[in-house]
Amino acid sequence: MITLKQLRYLSALEQYRHFGRAAEACAISQPALSMQIRDLERDLGVKLVERRPGDAALTEIGIEVARRGDHLLSGARDLEDFARHRGRLLTGNLSLGIIPTLAPYVLPKILPALQKRYPDLTVELRETQTRQLLEELVRGALDVVLLALPVEETELETINLFEDQFLLAVPADDPRPHGTRVNAKEVDPTQLILLEEGHCLRDQSLAYCSSDRRGSALGLGATSLATVMQMVANGYGITLVPKVAADVEVRDDRVKLLDFAQPQPGRTVGLAWRRTSPRRDDFVALGEVVKSALGKA
Repeated sequence: MITLKQLRYLSALEQYRHFGRAAEACAISQPALSMQIRDLERDLGVKLVERRPGDAALTEIGIEVARRGDHLLSGARDLEDFARHRGRLLTGNLSLGIIPTLAPYVLPKILPALQKRYPDLTVELRETQTRQLLEELVRGALDVVLLALPVEETELETINLFEDQFLLAVPADDPRPHGTRVNAKEVDPTQLILLEEGHCLRDQSLAYCSSDRRGSALGLGATSLATVMQMVANGYGITLVPKVAADVEVRDDRVKLLDFAQPQPGRTVGLAWRRTSPRRDDFVALGEVVKSALGKA
């Protein structure tokens, strides 16, 4: 009979495409993981993995087995949560995912507030791009994610927490004085310095400033907002900055911030979790702490 452990190992193998890395992630030896995968193949009577030197790829049926297995794993996690967290809010472990354009700016305020209000809670953090976070959330590797909404996955439930407006960061020698309000037509998309593909802030900036992505400065993609701000400071272009990040990222006299005219661009920040999770009350309470810690209550 197949086991949840085998499905967990198969899921890791799909993610890492390498027996050694998958074994390390599962905290077991590579031979042990390989044996469990072979046992799973034998029990199911199908080949799940194509074994190649330095690589491992799931077969077509292996991908489908892994997908269905992920649903079973997330269901098992929800069952454990139901048994462990009844009656008390935010106790035990909580796996929280968060996008990079929020993490450095909100976590230093949120985590102390959580620790003070819910001392029996242990938070495990995962910071990466939206798509990866949602994949991990759906398969049960994360409990809840703090990100920009909306999300398209129908199996997830979300709540809005606050609106985060965008500001326009320009070099300090820009002729427009502080207090000037600009609109989308005044933003030259060829001057936009954007985060690399996969960051939702990139897509939000393009959606507001230009309907033609071919005309934007795609070649200046960066991996962090801090890098983008240094490029602006050195006169390489302009960018949109979330207000929640402004106090941290805009400390350079070579950068000036301008407000946008109404309707101001921005993003809705919220939480997402699996609809099947029994910890909805926990996540709502988490949302209240987030809003309070950031002065959004």
